[in-house]
Amino acid sequence: MSLIDNTQKEIEVTAHDVPLHCPMPNMLKWNSHPRVFLDIAKTGKAQCPYCGTLYKLKEGEVIKGH
Repeated sequence: MSLIDNTQKEIEVTAHDVPLHCPMPNMLKWNSHPRVFLDIAKTGKAQCPYCGTLYKLKEGEVIKGH
């Protein structure tokens, strides 16, 4: 697992990352703020209210069961 730098302001995610939360376990500072779950299923993107990171669903990814 490669670590993601928390200073990235936009992160591309896949359907395997759902349920999506920030910070993600593979972030360098995984405990930088309280974990918040983000709903990416409706629009394909979600922004963390704590750190402002924008998560975008990778093009072509489908979230099943939502």
